[in-house]
Amino acid sequence: MRFAPFMLLSVAALAAQLVVAQPLAPAPEAGTGRIAKAESTARRFMAAAANPLAAAAGRDILRAGGSATDAAIAIQFVLNLVEPQSSGIGGGAFLVHWDEGARKVTTLDGRETAPAAAKPDRFLTDGKPMPFREAVIGGRSVGVPGTLKLLEEAHRRWGKLPWADLIAPALRLAEDGFAISPRLNGLLAGDRDLPKNPRAAAYFYEPDGSPKAVGTILKSPAFTETLRAIAAQGADALYKGPIAEDIVATVAEHPGNPGDVTLADLAAYKVEEREPVCGGYRVWKLCGMGPPSSGAIAIQQMLGMLATVDLRRMGPGPEAAHWFSEAGRLAFADRNLHLGDPAFGAVPVRGLIDRDYIRSRAKLISPERSMGKAQAGDPPHRRAELLAPSDGIEHGTSHISVVDATGNAIAMTTTIEGGFGSHLMTKSGFLLNNELTDFNFAPEEDGKPVANRVEPGKRPRSSMAPTLVFDAFGRLYAVAGSPGGSQIIEFVAKTLVALLDWRMDPQQAADFGNFGSRNGPTELEGGTEAEAWKTVLEAKGHKVQLMEMTSGTQVIVKTPEGFVGGADGRREGVAIGD
Repeated sequence: MRFAPFMLLSVAALAAQLVVAQPLAPAPEAGTGRIAKAESTARRFMAAAANPLAAAAGRDILRAGGSATDAAIAIQFVLNLVEPQSSGIGGGAFLVHWDEGARKVTTLDGRETAPAAAKPDRFLTDGKPMPFREAVIGGRSVGVPGTLKLLEEAHRRWGKLPWADLIAPALRLAEDGFAISPRLNGLLAGDRDLPKNPRAAAYFYEPDGSPKAVGTILKSPAFTETLRAIAAQGADALYKGPIAEDIVATVAEHPGNPGDVTLADLAAYKVEEREPVCGGYRVWKLCGMGPPSSGAIAIQQMLGMLATVDLRRMGPGPEAAHWFSEAGRLAFADRNLHLGDPAFGAVPVRGLIDRDYIRSRAKLISPERSMGKAQAGDPPHRRAELLAPSDGIEHGTSHISVVDATGNAIAMTTTIEGGFGSHLMTKSGFLLNNELTDFNFAPEEDGKPVANRVEPGKRPRSSMAPTLVFDAFGRLYAVAGSPGGSQIIEFVAKTLVALLDWRMDPQQAADFGNFGSRNGPTELEGGTEAEAWKTVLEAKGHKVQLMEMTSGTQVIVKTPEGFVGGADGRREGVAIGD
């Protein structure tokens, strides 16, 4: 999508919006699970990722003259090693690209697909949905991976450096080893199922079953050989030949929960270019990923409703949290009814982000009282009735933000779905996703097929929300995204409100306490400033749930002096550049 500058406010009002001002609220104290980090600055380019080694690989590629795409590719390969619980070539991803010269946003869908043998009753036992954990562990949950094909397609379009050069940083780490981080060690210690997989146990754990200690140098000869094959053969190394055979065997051989991915499924996988979903928020323009992702649509609905009130005047506090949560209820109600894979049913994207429709939804919000449970609306431009898909969980997810020296940008959210995916490790040295559990387990509701039921070749609905923000002159302003399952929507929306309304810098915006509603209880992040709002919200009728809300937001803001970046203090990532 190419677009020209747009003007919504007077020049004076616009200048007030675009100024990089002092924040209205102080930087948050490090609460439960948050690491205090200072904002990062750079003049020429910047990369932000969930692990310092991955971010450094991206920065080094940018230093070598690589594009934002090149840097994102290098980051992803390193994340496969140092953050294996979250993403990798055994999973899928959504990518949003900004071409500064062509002034064009392009979005690529590398989401996993259901194998050809998949049927709607895949997750039923005796006609009832099977327990979630029982469905996850093993081959039944594994979809056809899309990440590597996505990386290759992005490199074909926008890469500058040779493909093998982008794999080199990960190859060195796989061969020479890297130190296990405290976060990886803690996640290994808390996972009861991963040690049951013999390959994963041999790689991540000691003979006595304890996780390898923080600082242990972890080498992967198997993944070293996989990376060498990918460097030489491209994506075909995974989708054909010995690695493909390894994937198929790993999925099929699980003793209690086998799957049915075939060589034909792998060979047939294709990356899809999707129409970007773009909409306005005050003087800003936001662009993100369309269906099968629900992220951009839900966020734009929420912000469109919030545009009807003065969040800047409210400031961060319970009044703003009330409006934010009510907007979230309405957006999630629509999300759960109308969104799925567009190849398997009409999705009314145009109607869901229609300005008049969003404003009509905003009128349902009372400033004094929570609505409790929102009902889905009837957006214009609908072509078919779609029934409610289930909520997916994408806790095994990561986000990458990059802006290169020429102004091109990448927002890429990448996943293997749950932490450590299906808990199956291939002989080739990488974990496989459990993405198929993002489908609805029950294929029918009230006797009618649901939109997000399992079907052959189908892509499960997602909440991932890689986002680009542009100012009123069409200039790139911010690159953002987060992991977090269906909470990604509220994590990214909160960050955008903090940046654009409350004038926090990127690090403050990422670190600020999370809050919102997915059309259930109003969720406040315990141990943060948001917890203090509980009493006021309960007085407005909110059923408040204090909970851990582990976002992993990576955000870069472009300024006249260069770039300011933030990496969520709840994880170990950094934003770095020159």
